[in-house]
This record gives sequence, structure tokens and C-alpha cells, in this order.
Amino acid sequence: MRFIFKTDYGQDIRLAKHGGQVFWYSVLMLLLLAAPWLFTEYWLAQLTFILIYAIAGLGLMLLAGFTGLFSLGHAAFLGVGAYTQAVMTGAGLPFPIALLCAAALSAAVGVIVGLPALRVKGIYLGMATLSFGFIVEEVFARWESVTGGNAGMHLKDPNIFGWKIDSEAGFYFLCLLLAVLSTLAILNILRSSTGRAFVAIRDSEISAQSMGIHLARYKTLSFALSAALAGVAGALYAHKLQFISPDQFNILQSIDLLLMIVVGGVGSVHGAFLGAIFLISMPQAIALVKDYLPATIGQAPGLQGVVYGMVLIAFVLFEPLGIYGRWVKVRTYLQTFPFYRKGMFKRQKTFQKSDRLK
Repeated sequence: MRFIFKTDYGQDIRLAKHGGQVFWYSVLMLLLLAAPWLFTEYWLAQLTFILIYAIAGLGLMLLAGFTGLFSLGHAAFLGVGAYTQAVMTGAGLPFPIALLCAAALSAAVGVIVGLPALRVKGIYLGMATLSFGFIVEEVFARWESVTGGNAGMHLKDPNIFGWKIDSEAGFYFLCLLLAVLSTLAILNILRSSTGRAFVAIRDSEISAQSMGIHLARYKTLSFALSAALAGVAGALYAHKLQFISPDQFNILQSIDLLLMIVVGGVGSVHGAFLGAIFLISMPQAIALVKDYLPATIGQAPGLQGVVYGMVLIAFVLFEPLGIYGRWVKVRTYLQTFPFYRKGMFKRQKTFQKSDRLK
């Protein structure tokens, strides 16, 4: 069992809380670096998709998990980044510049979408972002001169100032680098005053405002940062598939992203990666199991949607903290055994009296 005795406030904002984290994250990084030599090309492609979705999940986690803003149209930001990347690279711009443009344009759109968050919240904000998702999907389909309409657009391999990445391993390392940088960026934001303001807004807007936190500024900033990360993920997603069309960024994609962070664990950086693993591995697991099911069930067209819905309901009812929350409980049980108390993780009311009396 590990006890951490804190002697200064600086220990609260360290990236690594103890030596064990440094060791295990180093082992994980070595395994990820060795992945092209450990896995076949198919599984390496699946791992690449996990990294891409994890970047998008980090953005949505910042918005929903740490700021408490509900979004049902996050696939639209993914699409803005993907189409911006396609247009910019098609015009001959190098990959890094096109990627920056995709992130910047997605962030600008995020600011525009974030404006309704200043007036509405909860399910009403979800309806506003859902409407935005429908509008963006329709723009992609109708603006044929730029997006190609329903015929879609083709992309070439990433070109970094003359260095063409045309191998699966090369693109995997590119996604791994951007995933690591995105994770470090999120961790540094969360341990800054900006991140603490996000968490304060999530816990109680009235209390945050009474402490001098500018709600409009930080809500808009949260939307912009979240959209920028989604734009980066969309750009990588477009290069990975090398073809994009409007139907790839519909409401189902937004629900998948929301499902990803709920199952992974809302309010934790680990949850974005665990949710991405779930989102990519679940279709593979369903494909393996359906052969052993009766034909009326295994060949049903809506089997995957039913399984997703059942899993989401199960997590909401029995484990609202997600996969990472369950792991924290197991770890705490092993560390405190035999002094573990059953009600240690019982959910408490988090609202303030000022919120309840509104």
C-alpha cells in the first residue's frame, strides 16, 4: 500500500504523483513504440484508430467531463477538421500547416457554437449542439464546390515538407506523437488556473462566479479547445481513411463520441483512452461472438446498436464513473484491504444550496 505524504502545494500539480506512475507510463510508452513490430498491420490500424478517437475524446472530456457542458454535435467539429484538412492538402499545403488550419477553424467554429452555452445548459445545450450537428452535415452535403457533396473527397498521404508518410507504421507514429502532445496539453491545462476554473464551473456555476471566474470567457474557451482537438482528430481520421463524406459525421458519430467518454469514465483523462479502446474493440468483439449466436440474433441488422445501448444503460445504472472509476475502486480495495468500507464510493450530492434554490 502506498501513502503519499504531501509537504507542499506543488505536489498537487505534478504530472506524476509518484515513482510508480513514471515506471508504468514509461513501460506503456515503450510498448506503444514497439507496436509496429509486435502487431500485424490490421491490429496496428486498429491501434491507430484508438489514438485518433482518444484525441477527440480528450477534447470532449475537457468540455463535458471537466467543464460540465453537454454536447450532442461533436462529430461536426470532427467533420470541420477533416474537410479543412482535405481542402488544404488538396491545395498543396504541407501536412503540419493544414493541420494547424484544421485546428484553428474548428476552434473558431467552437467559439460560435459555444455562444448558446452562455444562455442555456443541460438538455437545452444538448439540443442546441445537436441542431448545429445537423446544420453542419447539411452544409457538407450541399456545398459541392468545396466539399464535393455526397460524392465525398479523396485525400493523399500526409506530406511533411517533402517527407511523404505512406506506410501504416509511419502514420501510426504520427498519430502517437499527436496523441501524446494532446494528452500533455490537456494535463497542463487542467493543473493551471484555467483548468481549475473549468472544474469550478462544472461543480457550481454560481459558486464559480462568486469567486470571480468569468463564465462567458471560460465556457467559450472550453468549447474552442475541445473543438480544436476534435479538428486535429478529424484531420487524422481523414488521412487514415483517405476518403470522407458527409454521412461519416452524423448524429451517430456524435453519440459514439459521447458513449466513449461515458463508458471510459467522465472526468478523467484515462477515461478518454479507455473509452476509445472500448469503441474500437466492441465491433470486433460483436463480430467474433455473433457466429455463436442463433441466426435470428446474430444476423440482425441492429445488433451492434442494441449492444451499445445495453452497455450504456448498464454503465449509467451500475457504474456511472465508467471503466476508470471501476479500476479506481478495485485498486483502492486492494490497497485498503481488509479496511475497505462498502460505502466508500457512495455518490454524494454535489449541488450547492444556491443551485438548489434557483
